[in-house]
Amino acid sequence: MSKRVVITGIGMVTAVGNDTASAWQALCEGRSGAGPVASFDASGYTTRIAAEIKDFDPSLYMDRKEIRRNDRFVHYAMAASKQALADSGFEITDENGDDVGVIIGSGIGGLQTCHEQFRVLFEKGPDRISPFFITMFITDIASGVISLTLGARGPNFATVSACATGANAIGEAGEMIKRGDAIAMLAGGAEAGVTPMGLGAFGALRALSRRNDDPEGASRPFDAERDGFVLGEGAGVLMLEDEEYARKRGARIYGELVSYASTSDAYHITEPAPHGEGLARAIKRTLAKGGLNLEDVQYINAHGTATAYNDSHETQAIKSVFGDYAYKIPISSTKSMIGHTLGAAGGIETAVAALTVYYGVITPTINLAHPDPECDLDYVPLTAREAKVNVALSNSMGFGGHNAVVAVKRYVG
Repeated sequence: MSKRVVITGIGMVTAVGNDTASAWQALCEGRSGAGPVASFDASGYTTRIAAEIKDFDPSLYMDRKEIRRNDRFVHYAMAASKQALADSGFEITDENGDDVGVIIGSGIGGLQTCHEQFRVLFEKGPDRISPFFITMFITDIASGVISLTLGARGPNFATVSACATGANAIGEAGEMIKRGDAIAMLAGGAEAGVTPMGLGAFGALRALSRRNDDPEGASRPFDAERDGFVLGEGAGVLMLEDEEYARKRGARIYGELVSYASTSDAYHITEPAPHGEGLARAIKRTLAKGGLNLEDVQYINAHGTATAYNDSHETQAIKSVFGDYAYKIPISSTKSMIGHTLGAAGGIETAVAALTVYYGVITPTINLAHPDPECDLDYVPLTAREAKVNVALSNSMGFGGHNAVVAVKRYVG
């Protein structure tokens, strides 16, 4: 018999707050974390804005040696993981460590480390490359370091599916608990892509907003005047547990991870399939696996990147699944406030979906001042909304045709 999976802890590092409480408050208030790039000189770039992490102190979560030996994406992952673990009240011990796992994904991995070490190679030669380069760069290392640090000896790997990474990590972790491979999993995504190469490469792809004179208004999902996404960074990690185990230890439960599905567009390397067909299949499968009716869904945290194709195709996908009921579902984009955090997006946004279910507040889509006629659903524009939400979906889509959908349900013991 399949086990039930519940969410008992949440950790977040975002451009609007370096912990869950401050990030959630800022999101509910509709604050933007975007601004001029501060971590390097971006004056020669076409896009000179980003949603950077601010005032983050990795020494709160790692010692100085470990900080030096790990990329920023690992710093963020460790912070979010330790936050989620502390929030859950779960203690990893020698007795239960074999049954606790970690799946933390990243879309790109140690991009800053890659940038710095290639410069060393070209300027000083191969003998000066850091012996830690490989272990700082590879995308699985966040999971590895977290597992090592916390003593979690259960399943341990990383998902890599571009901007669907975090959602895939959470979904696959939930599946592991359901089939009895673990009693608890730390799962989510982390990214530190605001680097010279990251900003330049996405700019070359013409994916970024060029609204340099208005950074806080630049991320405009579903708005007719949107011109691309704002590059963000951070991490979102959930503590998932076997429901019976969590209940026995008296854990606070944010919600139930009721179902998850992933699909492939098999259509184009960057553009979504026509009419969002691949995402629509993922939504349908998620509903079917969770035994959910269309009317059970009362909120959707959209992928909502503020790119022309994504927003219209996601809207079409939602309409194709829900029909007329689509117009009654509140939908919002967290990316309007924290930018597109790439591999971390699904982790942060599933966390937001869980908090929405738990607290009964739907975070807004800010900057939605001129609705696109093709995007005509209820995107909760500009201000948050109080609402009882029994089931929330979190949609994720990634380059390569990846789609992942997670359903979070109000917990009933």
